[in-house]
Amino acid sequence: MIILLLSVIIFNYLAYKTNERLTKNHIVHIWVFTIAFQLVFDIFVDLKYHGYWYITKGIDWLAFPAYTVLIPPVNIMFLNWFPFKKGLFKIARYIFIWEIFLLFYEWLANSPSPWGYFRYGWWNLGISAIVNPILLLILVSYYKWILKIEKE
Repeated sequence: MIILLLSVIIFNYLAYKTNERLTKNHIVHIWVFTIAFQLVFDIFVDLKYHGYWYITKGIDWLAFPAYTVLIPPVNIMFLNWFPFKKGLFKIARYIFIWEIFLLFYEWLANSPSPWGYFRYGWWNLGISAIVNPILLLILVSYYKWILKIEKE
């Protein structure tokens, strides 16, 4: 739980202090998209299939920050620094570096209480290593779609 609270503070601070690319409109879009997408994903993996959970199994008010203010600033930082106009190699390297960070963070979040807040059922780091890049590419695709809509 300590890692969750510290992460919320640090990630939000960094997202807003380092943002140079995203407008307020982009931030709102990414924030809402992230919460909606995460909740839909977690409804199945967490609540239906018990793959993982935050704090305790089931719905828990203590996990509310994990659903609402933890992942959006991370996605904002990811998109802010994303090498959109670079080659495929640089994009792949960028996603790989983020993958290492995300896997390390997940491992850390799985620490024993009171530090950690993330718990595994059948889910594991190997599954995350496969799923994370897909989720990041979905995020990039959504952001590109928002940019396209703004130009219309």
